Amino acid sequence: MNGEWLVRGRDGRLCVYLTSDDAVLCRAEHTPGGAWDPPREVGGDQKVHPVLAVGRGADTYAHLVSWRPTVPGQAVLVHSTHFRPLLAALDWAPAGHPDTKGDRTGVPAVAVDAQGRAHVFVARAGTGLAMVAQKEKGGWDPWRDLGGPDVQGTPVAVAGESGRVEAYAAVPGGLQHWRQDRPGTPPVLGEALETPVRAGTLRALATSPEHTMLYYTDDSGDLCAWRPGGKPVALLAAAGPGPVAAVRCELDGHDCTLLAQRSSSGRVAFAAYPTEEEGAGAWWTESGPQLPADAEVSLARDHEDRVVAVSLSASSGRLLVTRRKDEPGLALTAWREV
Repeated sequence: MNGEWLVRGRDGRLCVYLTSDDAVLCRAEHTPGGAWDPPREVGGDQKVHPVLAVGRGADTYAHLVSWRPTVPGQAVLVHSTHFRPLLAALDWAPAGHPDTKGDRTGVPAVAVDAQGRAHVFVARAGTGLAMVAQKEKGGWDPWRDLGGPDVQGTPVAVAGESGRVEAYAAVPGGLQHWRQDRPGTPPVLGEALETPVRAGTLRALATSPEHTMLYYTDDSGDLCAWRPGGKPVALLAAAGPGPVAAVRCELDGHDCTLLAQRSSSGRVAFAAYPTEEEGAGAWWTESGPQLPADAEVSLARDHEDRVVAVSLSASSGRLLVTRRKDEPGLALTAWREV
């Protein structure tokens, strides 16, 4: 799954999106902060591949993107909007293929601009990154080749607080950044960063009206933060493989960025630091039980603006949840299975 797949809906309920063999499922709180309903299928009865990108708009609607098989050896990207956790999501609608037709080209990424339009990004063999965006009155604009070097691994997309959409990708020898000059225009190829980066470790987060932040793991195992226009900062050693989860929250009256990652020990590790003050330092604190190797972690804020962390294992099907207590610091409740 690509993006933060734990989402708070407009009604305050939390919803988790997950994949099965041929469908996307969601589990939602029955009431904000209450018990969770059983998983149910979203997007209608169309079969999709077990891949999912999730983006959340400023209107709190969740945008879901997956690949749907068509004929043997071919697939098309499909999109669905989920307005509220307990409502049915819209049926999957085709968004096309960056090469008109063909097989899957990579894991997609999705970001939602200030007008609520989804922007879908996917690697295009040999030509970097491709994008398709929703029209204001329905349908999709033509696919655009955004250029750039070959994309390695999964790109990530994010909408800044200004509503402008940005994308990042690992490329040979470093990272590449694309950004809209103004809302409603195609993102353009921007700054490149020469750095050793492990593909599959990228996570992007909006950190201010002007900036977004990219987190990635370099070849030495350090978790790094890069804000285009500046130099990357090594925050601390990555707790484990894969991308971190990230959310902005208030801790003891300060605007902080909270990171979470399944650690090499199998538990969930948390680290926090003042937002956009990477030099302040951060350190990991582990929490909860040991998790299977395929467990993923996601972060959000609930209806009371408390940080919530969830872990999900595809092999075991276990969904574990913890919340911040009403105490100073980052005190968490005991992890519980839902």
